[in-house]
Amino acid sequence: MDTTYYDHGTPTERWERAQQFFDAKDYASAARVLVGLVEEVPEQTGPRLLLARSYYHSAQLRRAEAELRRIVERDPVEHYARLMLGRTLERQARHEEAASHLRIASALAGDFAEH
Repeated sequence: MDTTYYDHGTPTERWERAQQFFDAKDYASAARVLVGLVEEVPEQTGPRLLLARSYYHSAQLRRAEAELRRIVERDPVEHYARLMLGRTLERQARHEEAASHLRIASALAGDFAEH
């Protein structure tokens, strides 16, 4: 497959292209753009999180999980990554494992259960 279009341009141009694909619900194309961008700037959370979301919405759940785990490993208090990881695990019928991430995400967001 020719990936020239997906890899073309500056990181900023590729980021914008990936967001356009994502907004158009073309999640697979967004992921193709983001894979290279994440390799280029692995320390940035934004591209990796959008890549995980693209994988999630295109039902590439194992890939989404891997990206989300990388984010949470580097930044354990990244609320949205925790939430997405929990949802990704739920979609894989791994409910017990998902529950702990969803509880942490809820606590990080300040959503405490009332007793």
